[in-house]
Amino acid sequence: MIVAAYGLILPRAVLDATRLGALNIHASLLPRWRGAAPIQRAILAGDSMTGVSIMQMDEGLDTGPVYLRESVPIQADDDAGTLHDKLAELGATLMVKALRRLDAGDMVAVPQPAEGATYADKIGKEDAVIDWSAPAALTERMVRAFRPSPGAMTHIEGSSVKVWRARVREGSGTPGTVLDARDDGIVVACGTGALQVTELQRAGARRLSSAEFLRGRAVRPGMRFE
Repeated sequence: MIVAAYGLILPRAVLDATRLGALNIHASLLPRWRGAAPIQRAILAGDSMTGVSIMQMDEGLDTGPVYLRESVPIQADDDAGTLHDKLAELGATLMVKALRRLDAGDMVAVPQPAEGATYADKIGKEDAVIDWSAPAALTERMVRAFRPSPGAMTHIEGSSVKVWRARVREGSGTPGTVLDARDDGIVVACGTGALQVTELQRAGARRLSSAEFLRGRAVRPGMRFE
């Protein structure tokens, strides 16, 4: 039995139903980021590496022994979508390799170490709300972690806006304050540094570059994102 992106813990009767048990393709380097959202949590945490683990499932939450593990770097422009696609391709390759070696009887699962275990909690709507008092580097990772879904959310003058692309800039001011608003980006003060927002989306509208957004809505220095 092969399991991928399955949100429930399988009971013992199911785990024991097949000759080789249940093998899981997990999108992290276990024991780091066990749980529901390992890709998003790795980006949020600023991890430089992630990967895929092929594990033997047990009755715990991604706690079973690991057969194969392979790492990939998290690039500066990776988001949850691009990283998912890389890991999905790697996971398929590793699973085929694992099945062949298991069938040949030349592979043994290694128990996960207790040290270094972390949990990737499921992403909720509240996680996607931008806290402008956080450092700009963290907010930039948040934008990437929640792209393509659910999108990093903020508000300006009572209107909800999703931030799809941004980069860290120098700058200071009261967190959430617009420092500059030009076609190449809307610069917003963060707790440390500033964020240059280059792609946004109003509720019910399509995604827009900052230049397109500014043509449809006046944003001036001194206004506040909340």
